[in-house]
Amino acid sequence: MRAARLIKLVLLLQSRPSMTGTELARQLEVSERTVARDVLALSEAGVPVYADRGRAGGYRLVGGYRTRLTGLGRTEAEALFLSGVPSALREMGLADAASAARLKVSAALLPELRDASASAAQRFHLDAPGWWREGDPPALLPALADAVWDDRTVTARYLRKGTEAERELEPYGLVLKGGIWYVAARAGEQFRVYRVDRFTSVVSGADRFERDEAFDLPAFWEERAAEFARSILRDRVGLRLTPEGARRLPHVTDRVAATEALEAAGAPDERGRVTVTLPVESLEVAYDQLLALGPEAEILAPPAFRERFAEAAARTAALYG
Repeated sequence: MRAARLIKLVLLLQSRPSMTGTELARQLEVSERTVARDVLALSEAGVPVYADRGRAGGYRLVGGYRTRLTGLGRTEAEALFLSGVPSALREMGLADAASAARLKVSAALLPELRDASASAAQRFHLDAPGWWREGDPPALLPALADAVWDDRTVTARYLRKGTEAERELEPYGLVLKGGIWYVAARAGEQFRVYRVDRFTSVVSGADRFERDEAFDLPAFWEERAAEFARSILRDRVGLRLTPEGARRLPHVTDRVAATEALEAAGAPDERGRVTVTLPVESLEVAYDQLLALGPEAEILAPPAFRERFAEAAARTAALYG
């Protein structure tokens, strides 16, 4: 632990002209007294660390000293490619590896380029989880992440429709969608998708599975996501839309379903309105979505659904006199 901290201290000083004891303590998550002891140990080991005394003092490396301890380890290199998603790194337990990787890259850069990482971080930030979701990641996510990195089979227990089942899985990849973690895994001969927060136990096996090199995680997820979106659109609603309603329809309901419905619509009538048949998740969900279109959409079918909108329109008219 201390050896790793000493290396990190040297890399920090190598990446900047100088740093105060307070700054180093914060970066290393230790006390300033520990920083002073570490600096002394480095000096005794031959690393030319110089301490500037006084109020504006700090620590710096003398004479352009550079260490060659900048080679990335495998975990650090893999984590570096995920460094744009800090919340995902933290939840998978890879934040420290990514931090070390960024530091090593920074130390290897030319002096005039060393502020590149800080400059980019202050200008671009990706916040992957959705709004109004609990911040706690699934408890078993780090265990699954380890199995994914190592290509290890797992014995997992999974809740589905109120019952718990045990599965032998080969976890191929993790996906973060709208703040929810999913794992793509092979069960038997088929690839399936599981929500990580529904696992109740995950035990990694001693054996590694042989990864199918033809498996493409982004392509697999895109295909399964499209299948899922189609599978939940179980009901149909008839609509007559004004040009403005047709323009706004993809923004209030499923974009793909709305686009396909509009493309399949016939020619506009004399008032420019088009009639479409729209697949929806349920009439209850569609009510909330289509109500946002107001007078730009007329419900045609089912009849009971049309009556519900007519009643809502009458109440709105009465409210405004």
